[in-house]
Amino acid sequence: MNKMLERAFAEVAKLPEEQQEAIARRILKDVEAERGWDERFAKSQDKLGELVRRAREEAARGDVLPHDPSNRPAG
Repeated sequence: MNKMLERAFAEVAKLPEEQQEAIARRILKDVEAERGWDERFAKSQDKLGELVRRAREEAARGDVLPHDPSNRPAG
């Protein structure tokens, strides 16, 4: 555990039990949310890689338009 976290826990330990529990719930919720983001990001890498591969293939074939909306054909 790093020094800042040790200091934070030491300060929280001085609070009434009800406040300690509330802070603990928030910390656990944040940790769970971070873990969820990490898992979703890891799972998305294959999908992102496939999208990049397809975009590069389209660009190599010339199947893409310039990113200038004024050059786009109507309809």
